[in-house]
Amino acid sequence: MNKPIQVTRSSMPDFEEYTEEIKDLWESHWLTNMGAKHKQFEATLLKYLNIPNITLFTNGHLALECTIAALNLTGEVITTPFTFASTTHAIVRNGLEPVFCDINSDDYTIDVDKLESLITDKTCAIVPVHVYGNICNVKEIERIARKYDLKIIYDAAHAFGVTVDGVSIANFGDASMFSFHATKVFNTIEGGAVVYKGEKLAEILYDIKNFGITGPESVEYVGGNAKMNEFQAAMGICNLRHIDGEIEKRKAVVERYVERLGSIKGIKLVRPQTGVNSNYAYFPVVFDGYKLNRDEISEKLKAENIFARKYFYPLTSSFECYKGRFDVEKTPIAKYIAERVLTLPLYADLALEDVDRICDIILNYNRASNESNLEAAASLSRI
Repeated sequence: MNKPIQVTRSSMPDFEEYTEEIKDLWESHWLTNMGAKHKQFEATLLKYLNIPNITLFTNGHLALECTIAALNLTGEVITTPFTFASTTHAIVRNGLEPVFCDINSDDYTIDVDKLESLITDKTCAIVPVHVYGNICNVKEIERIARKYDLKIIYDAAHAFGVTVDGVSIANFGDASMFSFHATKVFNTIEGGAVVYKGEKLAEILYDIKNFGITGPESVEYVGGNAKMNEFQAAMGICNLRHIDGEIEKRKAVVERYVERLGSIKGIKLVRPQTGVNSNYAYFPVVFDGYKLNRDEISEKLKAENIFARKYFYPLTSSFECYKGRFDVEKTPIAKYIAERVLTLPLYADLALEDVDRICDIILNYNRASNESNLEAAASLSRI
């Protein structure tokens, strides 16, 4: 049996680099509560993302949940069901009602042409999702939000390091949440951050992620504990040094996939977006009219110790915890893509030989089927 190939694999610095980075923690014994590593990591991220404000969190989900809470929203939030559970849960756990907008069939982000029809007098915000490193139509979302005086909070979990026309994706909307989970392009083991323009939000987010404590004897918010610890920050400091190189390695993997699968009938790949420098976060493949369906391909890969992922499936609007609450038929494109999409293994250290092996497994059935059809046609010609 060949070595297992997971859908992703965490990027890590050299062991010696990380241990050197955390060495002084044994001297200070300051392991959490916004210490020196935390502050250093914040500063390097501000510079890398070219943004004015950032708040670090222990994970991306709490970053999003706390941001929604900090904005003191009420009513309905327009979002997409084609996302990870975190997006929808963060909205609902804040006592808000998600209203699901369909996605477009080109890049699987929220369909801006359907946004305005969903806005009511109860709508308070839009939470669009940058998907697989594909970027939402930020200009049109901005126009619509300003027209109706709505907040924009981007779920940018997949979009770290992406730029649009040379501008960091962190600069759009009222706030953007990034996930630094181990499976992401950039990781701090676990972790996340929120970037934003308004300095007033900084103080509120700081307090909410620290139990709502605003002074030695003062607790003004019903907050929680969502602080990034010093070991996470140290991992972030190390990984940020190598992020551009890691993205370049991922790009080479994606280019090989495109070379092998890009012209195959029944296999749909996402086209590069104009003006966008991608981070190559995921490699989604939609099997639509191929000889085998998505589930069959997934099983064939699994039989060879290769683990792809049905991502995103199911839609968040069809989760058991929301049973009877939402109608998935109202987002038909999202439903269609979710039932056919498979993200293939992609990480910086994935060997191109392994990419070829994955593609061979997918394509071998196609070749065998074509050969069978040729043999059948030849037999008929002899009759």
